[in-house]
Amino acid sequence: MPGISGGLLGRPAPRRVWVKALMLPVLTMGVEDYDSAAERILKAGGQVALPKMALPGMAWQDYFLDTGGNTFGIHQPDPNAA
Repeated sequence: MPGISGGLLGRPAPRRVWVKALMLPVLTMGVEDYDSAAERILKAGGQVALPKMALPGMAWQDYFLDTGGNTFGIHQPDPNAA
């Protein structure tokens, strides 16, 4: 899907993170290869905030914490995600 899109969601990170990021947006970026992107994030010191999940018929999604404690997501479109 070309262009910018978005939505409003509850925070996917554990409550302890909310104090640091209470008023900050959670940004999610599209990736071509979920597994490769997740591996690079973890090698760079990121932590999993919410494990990989299927958005059935749409995509793979996950949320991480960067080394500053900020929550961000990655999203790989995949119509076969289940």
